[in-house]
Amino acid sequence: MCRSIKTLRPPALPEEATEDEIRAAALQFVRKVSGFRAPAAHNREVFDHAVEVITQATAELLSDLEVRGSAPAKTPVKQAAG
Repeated sequence: MCRSIKTLRPPALPEEATEDEIRAAALQFVRKVSGFRAPAAHNREVFDHAVEVITQATAELLSDLEVRGSAPAKTPVKQAAG
């Protein structure tokens, strides 16, 4: 496991993960799997594509996960007086 990849879902994070946090985790994953910190010029396109695909998949995963027992408290909707 990559030590620099952190858990991106509540309750590990106080709020939803940002796009930058998700992309950073995807980049670390691709670096670990490929064995390259930065790809050679001839591998740049596939490296960057892998980061994009993993970023999208991670964002989808996080948005679809149901974390039981840690649902945020619902804020009551105030109705306008009228």
